[in-house]
Amino acid sequence: MDGSPERVADLVLAVERALAGGPPVRPAARSVSQGDAEPVPSAPPGTAVVLATSGSTGTPKLVAISTAALRASAAATAARIGGPARWLLALPAEYVAGVQVIVRSLLAGTEPLALDLRGGFRAEAFAERTARLGAGRRCTSLVPTQLSRLIDHGGAGLDALRSYDAVLIGGAALPSALRERALAAGARIVTTYGMSETSGGCVYDGIPLDGVTVDIEPDGRILLGGPTLASGYVGRPAETAAAFVDGRFRTGDIGLWDEDRLQVLGRADDVIVTGGEKVAPSVVERVLAEQPGVEAVCVTGLPDEEWGQVVAAAVVCNDMDAAWSERLRAAVRAELGRAAVPRRIAPVDEIPLRGTGKPDREAVTRMLCGLPTPIR
Repeated sequence: MDGSPERVADLVLAVERALAGGPPVRPAARSVSQGDAEPVPSAPPGTAVVLATSGSTGTPKLVAISTAALRASAAATAARIGGPARWLLALPAEYVAGVQVIVRSLLAGTEPLALDLRGGFRAEAFAERTARLGAGRRCTSLVPTQLSRLIDHGGAGLDALRSYDAVLIGGAALPSALRERALAAGARIVTTYGMSETSGGCVYDGIPLDGVTVDIEPDGRILLGGPTLASGYVGRPAETAAAFVDGRFRTGDIGLWDEDRLQVLGRADDVIVTGGEKVAPSVVERVLAEQPGVEAVCVTGLPDEEWGQVVAAAVVCNDMDAAWSERLRAAVRAELGRAAVPRRIAPVDEIPLRGTGKPDREAVTRMLCGLPTPIR
């Protein structure tokens, strides 16, 4: 996949064949050449697509997703958001959110209209392609960065955003301040939580889709079950057995129930242990993102001889007077306590992101430590 509508059209045909019982499809980013890719063992029977995971850290694994799981996910999504629709594909098609736009469109009897992403995401192009969707229900999937750009752009881009019956937001946590801005601007956003192992988003606005089960282990780890689960990891039986247990997928995330809604606190592996106390980076990020002038933030842990780790934050801020960092620390201290206060706050021009718009914590950690980021 190279981000072009032409390659998306080829993928649509391949996915359509796979859903009808044809060979499975493995879309890959253009940067992954055939020579670089390791040999792929045969996928389990019934597999429609094989996708690489896209977590914020770690080595990607190949996930086998069956036709039945994709269909169940698409049907549950349609039921939750009000029925079938015409979809705009504004995300890279090699990730599960992009593939699901294709599947939802095919099962609705339509073909998705794809943005040309070879030059990146642009509000003007989003508006132009949206106008070509025509009448009737329309939906799209975006990551928070794209949502922010459309709101900041205003004009035709924002008008186009408002025209959608549902805008699914996933790939990364949606800051509460951005969520409020989107709602105030008239966007009908739906926050989603899920991953390749669950055929994409399976919890919408904190509520599981029909048929999806959510359990939380004593240590806070989230377990997901239901008909949208993937078949497992291709060629990795031991990892499949460890992650897919008794019909449920053991995620790498921690969370809790806030009344009847799931609140995802972040990656279990990202938890910072500082002076014996545990700090969830996403919770600190939420507080920092709510402060005036903060446009984006990524929190990570840095090694420290005395404390084991210390909390550190890379911040994009448009209001930096002499006391800006102390104001941010004070806000965190007031809401979360002393252990969560970042000992280092570094101003940056932008937060490094991975393919689906997730903050690249590994790159941020290296940046804050003054180390070069390896070329992937």
